Amino acid sequence: MIDLGTADDAELVKVVVANPRGDPRPFEQLVQRYQGRVLANCRYLTGSPRDAEDLAQEVFVKAYFGLPRFEGRAKFSTWLQRIKVNHCLNHLSRKRAALVSIEEPGISSREELRSSTGTEAAIDALERRRRIGATLDALTEAERVPLILRDADGLSYQEIAEHLGIGLSAVKMRIKRSREKFRRLFDAVDQPASAETLGSETHTPGLYRG
Repeated sequence: MIDLGTADDAELVKVVVANPRGDPRPFEQLVQRYQGRVLANCRYLTGSPRDAEDLAQEVFVKAYFGLPRFEGRAKFSTWLQRIKVNHCLNHLSRKRAALVSIEEPGISSREELRSSTGTEAAIDALERRRRIGATLDALTEAERVPLILRDADGLSYQEIAEHLGIGLSAVKMRIKRSREKFRRLFDAVDQPASAETLGSETHTPGLYRG
């Protein structure tokens, strides 16, 4: 039996494919390596922390049953990301709803925010997350997804092109225009914070890059 802690992804995949009904630990090791990244990206891509956990689990289920068809031409992580992106995009196309998160509706009136010595900083951070969330919600799916894949997930332009099935030049243009639109809209978002957006953990400061 291979050492699960030191085995690379390809070795773990081979073990799972060779004996799919055997020891579950090799695939569990793959899940442990990538579950944080997959979960975070499901949140970013869908705009819904509440949906993200279910989607992430579904991504790994699809990956498990799809491993026999994995030819190893790309890295396992790249293959897994493709599954994640496609699954999240399919989810969005089915849902076709506003991407609004209400993770914690009463967060603006929490006792710890009223009494904490870091109240002002906490409110500033919440307001910035609210503005980022509102700005991302204002982008179209075609604008938001490549921007997040690049600036939040750190994928290369080529990887994004492969995930989305579009040309490299189209990816670069979309991201350039999305960054410009993001900055423009972000500066324009100044309405008071609402309970709906204050609770979101989906968006993080500094999403876009200069």
